[in-house]
Amino acid sequence: MFTLHHLEPKTFLRDYWQKKPLLIRQGFKDFVDPLDEHDLAGLAMEEDIDARIVSQINGQWHLTQGPFESFDALCVGQWSLLVQNVDGYIDDASSLLNAFNFIPRWRVDDLMVSFSVPGAGVGPHLDQYDVFIIQGKGKRHWQVGDKGQHKTLLPHPKLSQVAAFEPIIDAVLQPGDILYIPPGFPHCGEAITDCLNYSVGFRAPDQKALLSDFADYALIQQNYFNERYQDPDLPTRKLAGELKLTEITQLKAMMKRALDDPECDHWLASYLSFANDTLRPPTPLLNQQQVHGYICEGGPVYRRLDVKPIWRESRTDKVVIHMGDSHFELTQSLLPVVESLFSATEWCYCDDLLATELAGEDLSALTQLLTQWLNLGYWSCELHDDMQE
Repeated sequence: MFTLHHLEPKTFLRDYWQKKPLLIRQGFKDFVDPLDEHDLAGLAMEEDIDARIVSQINGQWHLTQGPFESFDALCVGQWSLLVQNVDGYIDDASSLLNAFNFIPRWRVDDLMVSFSVPGAGVGPHLDQYDVFIIQGKGKRHWQVGDKGQHKTLLPHPKLSQVAAFEPIIDAVLQPGDILYIPPGFPHCGEAITDCLNYSVGFRAPDQKALLSDFADYALIQQNYFNERYQDPDLPTRKLAGELKLTEITQLKAMMKRALDDPECDHWLASYLSFANDTLRPPTPLLNQQQVHGYICEGGPVYRRLDVKPIWRESRTDKVVIHMGDSHFELTQSLLPVVESLFSATEWCYCDDLLATELAGEDLSALTQLLTQWLNLGYWSCELHDDMQE
């Protein structure tokens, strides 16, 4: 369990979020690393892991992309190992993200973890997304500059940096300290000792990404987005090559109607959630009665770390939960319990005070949902192990 200290969410969102950087001393008291550099190296050897080693040797920058079979030839000079999406593989790393639940889940991208030797870093750079950098073991010197125009440098084809800047934050971070950096503020971190850093990054999709994915979605929808342009009051014109401003307005209005369609809301929530659609359903499939008995007897359920659900606000008493391409409807009264189920990597009905107060239709509805999720492989439980013995 990671509890955030010295940060009041309302004040932070009002005064700092996407406005200015903030150093939070001892944001995590008595911080314990959820993994070590050996765990990180093991992840970096996996085929589906996004990992890289950035090093500086005699003033020259080098970057090698994983996965790695060996580190001896690459971990030389002042080097850092960086691994993306660690929250998808390590339970405790995933739990670290829950400390930032005052920011919507759909905005969270992933947890990147880095290990650096003394003097190592990735150079001065800026990001186009918000990030909380948590200091794990060791010490690191951080400088953050002000937002503005900063000259871009490319010391390596895969490594974008910026020119030196005047710092507005200049500090050495100790274990448990947190540095928040909004988009566009240049920053540079250099390890003083062997150290681990945890970067909670937040997704900020741009128009290109959204429009591209929506176009792909619209192409496969046979019952939606089929409106064609019509001009029954077509005026005459002197030159056939002219595209009138009124016609541009009509075409853009037709495109806007596609974005205003409720089906677009469905696409957007699916796009912003995630669930691995390559999972194989467990066998044998469970029924609702089995799941009800299991959870009421205290049996735990475990969320797959790569399942990131969100729910879509509604004007009715129903909401829609999205997990990638899958979606499920439930009543708003169940949301507090479902939220605790989503946040935990291990959830137990008997330990959830809100859940144990459920009865009748609400308990039945929760059990029905959980049965579906278990049978899809999004959650797992010990029932399958018992049935196979």
